[in-house]
Amino acid sequence: MWESLHTVRKYLWKYRWGMALGGLCLVMKDLAQALQPLMIRGAVDSFRSGSAFVRFAGYLVALALLKGIFQYWMRVILIGISRDIEFDLRNDLFAHLIRLSPEYYARTRTGDIMARATNDLNAVRMMLGPGVMYWFETSLTFILAIAIMTRVDWRLAMFAVMPAPAVSLAVILFGRVIHDRFEKIQAMFSDISSRVQENLSGVRMIRAFVQEKAEMRRFEELNRAYIAQNIRLVRVQGLFQPLLEALIGVTFLVVLWVGGQQVLAGRISVGSFVMFNTYMGMLVWPMIALGWVVNLMQRGSASLERINHILHEQPSIAAPPNPVTLGAVRGEIEFQDVTVDYGSGPALDRVGLHIPAGATLAVVGHTGSGKSTLVNLLPRLFDPTSGVVLLDGIDLRCVDPADLRRQIGFVPQETFLFSATIAGNIAFGVEGATPEQIRRAAEMAGLAGDIEGFPLGYDTLVGERGITLSGGQKQRTAIARALLRDPRILILDDALSAVDTQTEEQILTHLAGVMRGRTVILISHRVSTVRQADAIVVLERGKIVERGTHEELVEAGGYYAALSQKQMLEEELEAI
Repeated sequence: MWESLHTVRKYLWKYRWGMALGGLCLVMKDLAQALQPLMIRGAVDSFRSGSAFVRFAGYLVALALLKGIFQYWMRVILIGISRDIEFDLRNDLFAHLIRLSPEYYARTRTGDIMARATNDLNAVRMMLGPGVMYWFETSLTFILAIAIMTRVDWRLAMFAVMPAPAVSLAVILFGRVIHDRFEKIQAMFSDISSRVQENLSGVRMIRAFVQEKAEMRRFEELNRAYIAQNIRLVRVQGLFQPLLEALIGVTFLVVLWVGGQQVLAGRISVGSFVMFNTYMGMLVWPMIALGWVVNLMQRGSASLERINHILHEQPSIAAPPNPVTLGAVRGEIEFQDVTVDYGSGPALDRVGLHIPAGATLAVVGHTGSGKSTLVNLLPRLFDPTSGVVLLDGIDLRCVDPADLRRQIGFVPQETFLFSATIAGNIAFGVEGATPEQIRRAAEMAGLAGDIEGFPLGYDTLVGERGITLSGGQKQRTAIARALLRDPRILILDDALSAVDTQTEEQILTHLAGVMRGRTVILISHRVSTVRQADAIVVLERGKIVERGTHEELVEAGGYYAALSQKQMLEEELEAI
């Protein structure tokens, strides 16, 4: 638990002055509360003296007012700080998540991350706010009450603190069980969140395969297991709380019995006996609250451990200590003996490739030949297992990834659109883009005509993941997004696969002017897309097996020639 709390130390230090002020209010509130039974003792013992009785009653009212004022500010300040810490921790967690490398998300479920960023974060806030506040408040109340009771009659005070060892033992034993069971509950909540997220994302697939009932059955099984685990925790909590109250009840009976005998023997006054009972009443809340506070602290520490698992993850792609500044990028790219191995075999095998600045390179090959792996190395989505990738003669590992990616317009194979307007999706990554610039990018991507047909034009909401757009419209939106950045290097990873040949020809015509003077890498299965490239390479099982211009490769009679001939026959058949 204490190791986990190291994460929040910097946040506690940031708000140290506010916490000190809140702590001062807490101390003043507890002092005012601890003095109240003394005033009650004075009032009872001076009952026959009217003026003294009124004076003690006035003191009691004043202390009650002070207690109320300090209690209000104690809660406002300390609970408010816990909300501020939650705000900072959530921002830092999100900032850390977007810095993590793609492989982390490949092995981590989205629902699990969402559960930690919501449910677990709330449990941490409850630990740092109400948990810490009531821990100190109940501890100080207990110490003050026992100190005053001991000074009045130490024998009677000993009976009052009699349940303390048993309470401590119960807290230790039950605390461990609560911590372990809550960890399991949070893990199961992550499973449920992941299942819901996957089902909502793949709802069309579920309907297409008529799996609604099967998925409902699986969700119900997870839900039942989650409820069963919660009931196990509730049983522990249900035993813990009555145990504390039983100990308190027995102590009350003992104090009443022994204290009554002390009064009858004349050892203490009636006022002192009433004061003792008042303090015992004050100790009821700390005893009961102790169980609740332990529950909050154990839940919070379990959740903080789960959040720490994310925060301790380090991105595999990070800026070097002293990054090289790129300056004015020309766009010359070179792959020197590059190998990428995912563990099941090389995706790229000792690839050597030179792309002059301003040239257009096309990459073709079978599915799984390593085409996407090749272009993913340029924006440093991951690094090669061995070998070097150079930009203008600079090793990419010596460059800040953010600086590098500003120079690249990347249209990935799997297009992703946000739940925003078409204009917002095109302008993503370009702050302050004007409507005219957005419109121009849409025209170059061959999307402007489609947008004009939408009722709200560029203000049309595309829905989650662009569900309201066709596959071709999604791809063209992604192309427009890349073009708006005005990049020195443009990467199109099979970006025209979802459009027909006529639309493809229109887009390539618009792109011809854009591509001039930039370094462009085209990946495609269509010969019509790549035939105008300055150079074409054919990848096969991670190796370059052919390279040259369209005419040279057709004459060579290899894979590219066969692909070209096949597609020409298809076009002729479609024309008939």
